[in-house]
Amino acid sequence: MAGITEVEYIWKNGEFVPWAEATTHVLSHSLHYGSGVFEGIRCYEGDGVSYVFRLQDHMERLARSCKIAQIPLAYSVEELVQAALDLIAKNKLKACYIRPIVYRGYGSMGVDPTDAPVDVVIAVWPWGAYLGADALEHGIKVGVSSWRQRSSNAIPPAMKSTASYMNSILAKLEAKEHGYAEAVMLNEQGFVCEGTGENIFVVRDGILSTPPVSDGVLEGITRDTVLWLANDLDIPIVEESLTRSDLYVADEVFFTGSAAELTPVSSIDNREIGKPGPITMKLQQRFFDMVAGKIDDYADWLTEVQTA
Repeated sequence: MAGITEVEYIWKNGEFVPWAEATTHVLSHSLHYGSGVFEGIRCYEGDGVSYVFRLQDHMERLARSCKIAQIPLAYSVEELVQAALDLIAKNKLKACYIRPIVYRGYGSMGVDPTDAPVDVVIAVWPWGAYLGADALEHGIKVGVSSWRQRSSNAIPPAMKSTASYMNSILAKLEAKEHGYAEAVMLNEQGFVCEGTGENIFVVRDGILSTPPVSDGVLEGITRDTVLWLANDLDIPIVEESLTRSDLYVADEVFFTGSAAELTPVSSIDNREIGKPGPITMKLQQRFFDMVAGKIDDYADWLTEVQTA
């Protein structure tokens, strides 16, 4: 899960740079103050063809994050899309994880970031199931964290920033100390928010529920995908505030995210949820068929990687 398999090239500021040479100075602004935004994207292989899932949407969200963070972005969404596709092809990868990041580089120190240059980087590498292949099949044990998710008026959840993830790190470390694979974070009002890097869904009496964006969750692209899939499968959907008790009495619970994909939850705070349920499994199967290019209805979400 944690390791990175090195490939040959990284795209940095418009150029392909050998992996080991894609370095950043230790006094870069973002390293000290968290002044960066990023994305996580996946490329899947299906029947010998490689597809990047919702690449345009991810790059558009990256541009929105830059706007919220007031980070000048020197490349258009279309240029970033093409750079990612070219990078995958240049590294001869069939399937991979894609990490674009825009951050304040070396040139000034202090909280004011305006004099620091902006670096734009895209890296790709092979990366399997984020929480483990077994987790996709059997689910994971999670716990509700004592750490609350950041307020919408502190660090905007619509901005996928490097600074936001210190919160997630604290919750993740606490979860591991308690023997859980992942944490659920509540917002400042005590409602269920999200995991450390995932959105969350619950199923009760056949109805699929997830916290609304207004409760402080990231506008997850996989979250949005699952809402579309559920609608197409005639699964009733409600976006509503949830309490931790709603998690305990749920029939099914699962996480979604570009890294986590669609990972079932088997227990929460040692309250048994059980093995992945029928709605979870139906959505998971639909998701993996879709990203492999097996369902024509979702072809617009897939961008084929053109090999040389």
